[in-house]
Amino acid sequence: MQFLRTAFWVVIAVALAFFCMANYVPVTVRLWGDLVMETKLPVLLIGAFLLGALPFWVMARATRWRLKRRLDNTERALVAATAAPTPTAPASAAPAISAAPLASDAAPLPAADPLPSTSNPTGPA
Repeated sequence: MQFLRTAFWVVIAVALAFFCMANYVPVTVRLWGDLVMETKLPVLLIGAFLLGALPFWVMARATRWRLKRRLDNTERALVAATAAPTPTAPASAAPAISAAPLASDAAPLPAADPLPSTSNPTGPA
């Protein structure tokens, strides 16, 4: 994927270089009043492109910054929630005593026959 991104930017740079070589002519721009600026056409177009892209770049950086802060806050809250000790019963409370006997105190059950004999032990007749 890195190769495709690099190839894309190389193609854009080569196209921009060819455009600049073919259109390197002086241009007169009247700014306001008697103020006039002489510049080359590629400089004017690249400057206009960068000036137009500036607000969107600032907005994207601000959005990234805001989302990164939210993610950091969420990660800190997750660490704090998982690091918090689980509540335990107080040590001073006495355990409840039940009147029912424990399973270990009960009489053992008689052993059951693992396979009931429903067929002829000598084999099929």
